[in-house]
Amino acid sequence: MARATTAATGAPFETTGSSEAPSSPTGPRSESARPKPRPAKRSGRKLFAFDRSFERRFVAGADEAGRGSLAGPLVAAAVLFDLDRLTLAARRSLTRLNDSKQHTEAGREELYPLVIRAAAKAVIVSRCVRGIDARGLHRTNLAALRQALMRVAPPDAMCLVDGFRVPEFGIEQRAVVGGDSRSAAIAGASVLAKVARDRFMRRAAERHPGWDFETNVGYSTPEHRAAIRENGISPLHRMSFASIAYTQLDLEGVFDVVEGDELPAGVEDHAYGIETDAARQALMAAAAESEPLSRHQA
Repeated sequence: MARATTAATGAPFETTGSSEAPSSPTGPRSESARPKPRPAKRSGRKLFAFDRSFERRFVAGADEAGRGSLAGPLVAAAVLFDLDRLTLAARRSLTRLNDSKQHTEAGREELYPLVIRAAAKAVIVSRCVRGIDARGLHRTNLAALRQALMRVAPPDAMCLVDGFRVPEFGIEQRAVVGGDSRSAAIAGASVLAKVARDRFMRRAAERHPGWDFETNVGYSTPEHRAAIRENGISPLHRMSFASIAYTQLDLEGVFDVVEGDELPAGVEDHAYGIETDAARQALMAAAAESEPLSRHQA
């Protein structure tokens, strides 16, 4: 085997006893060598691009919060963006805009004023427990979303609703599956609805301290279900459908679960369960003592 020589003199190249393979670095990494955190995903730009794809100046979006909760109001919100007049600063402020469930509470609170500032119009509508139980959850939800859109959308707007269409109201609309993570207008409405409802439930926790509303904001959690076992139901609990969470608690005298096609007198069949006259009367008496969330318009 030929010996290695230097290029300048031809003299043998002196080697050390170490191997020719480079050794791995030792000691702490320098700051420049540390892996840099990935930048936050800029979803807002993608969401606004979706809204612009409809080629309309005005795009309105609507979403709700509280549809699946055991207690508290249902809150719907609508946001209208004037895409022709939306400033670069406003778009940049909403680069983190996404489905409200993808944000922490602090993140939603930070986005809330930014959405209102960027929107041409924004409306928040609430439906109290008494209204939900009198009309049914699905019907109440559709009516709230429809009213919110009617209050923000001009005649030439495109109205986008998360998941399904609402009853016709004379303005073009589209149902967008997964809309709160696809449309900026729907995502903005999602943030407004969620923040407004969470604020209400935290205030309600002061008046109804036994159910941990400041933490669960009315949704079914193990702690919430345990509180119902211990304390019963509050005036803010919905009683118009036989929720699995209730039937599992063996709340005798509140719900009568009926099997078969024949329903006895005084019992109505709802899409969300079986309601009895006794449950309805108990609800109405309890709900009359609670304060419904008033409607807000930004």
